[in-house]
Amino acid sequence: MPQMTTPEQLFEHELQDVYYAEKTLEKVLPKLASEATARDLSRVFETHLKETREQIKNLERVFDELGKPAQGASCPGIDGIKAEHDKFMREEEPTSDIRDLFLTGAAARAEHYEIAAYTGLIAMARKMGEKQVVELLDKNLRQEKEALKKVETISKQILKETAKPNGRGTSSRSRTKQRASR
Repeated sequence: MPQMTTPEQLFEHELQDVYYAEKTLEKVLPKLASEATARDLSRVFETHLKETREQIKNLERVFDELGKPAQGASCPGIDGIKAEHDKFMREEEPTSDIRDLFLTGAAARAEHYEIAAYTGLIAMARKMGEKQVVELLDKNLRQEKEALKKVETISKQILKETAKPNGRGTSSRSRTKQRASR
């Protein structure tokens, strides 16, 4: 592989990275929506899937603006977040409350990752004088920040609902389900 020597090469690399991340999330979000038991959380994943598809189109327009083919480059960051999710769900067999809390955390990690990626890309695009590219990337960044706020709000709601009044970590939702199964 040739040595990377220019900011433009780094920009293209980072653009490919976030494109791969968005394409991966496009595949993962329906699964997260089906795993969530909190309706609000499931809706956030469904809404963010639509936004992710818009973000992919915006990234494809960025590639087009730069005269480059839209292609992804393997993104170890997003792959790691996905692998962590898959391992947790497979090995921990979480209750519905814990699963929803885990999903909000996983979603927040992904959003933080994307926010950092878009922030860096926007800074580089500004330095490169790519105004149209900045506008497209900024649309994506705003959506990611809004998605993060929604996930954080839902996480707080779930935590409030699963407060541990008996000090043993059993949520009110879990206790209700346990009583109903007796």
